[in-house]
Amino acid sequence: MSAVANPATIAECLRVGAGFSQGDLNWLTEQFNVLDPRLASFHADSSELEISVKDRAARGQKVTLEAWLSGGEKFVATSSEEDLHAAVMDVRDDLRRQLSDAKTKHEPRHNRHLREVPQPVVDLDQ
Repeated sequence: MSAVANPATIAECLRVGAGFSQGDLNWLTEQFNVLDPRLASFHADSSELEISVKDRAARGQKVTLEAWLSGGEKFVATSSEEDLHAAVMDVRDDLRRQLSDAKTKHEPRHNRHLREVPQPVVDLDQ
């Protein structure tokens, strides 16, 4: 697989939505940097990630992390954890799992079909 010329990174593609401020962006970027290796196979100029929180600091808060990645793939991770930090970690880990699952789904389980199958030798003299 060839490398992407301008790989997607959290620092380049993450934006904050409702419930978060630009001041939260540095903290969120630090928390999400572990996603960079999984994002590296997507083009930065056609990839976006957005995190938002509904009812921040309330008992029923809901954190949502959406990712629109090159190739038209969309991933959504949500968390209803009461602690904001725990909810952010929850959506981060869920997105990482979804990206890993998607990559695994696109890889062949067995590459036998890629190998040349030896043909049996037929001895016509017998």
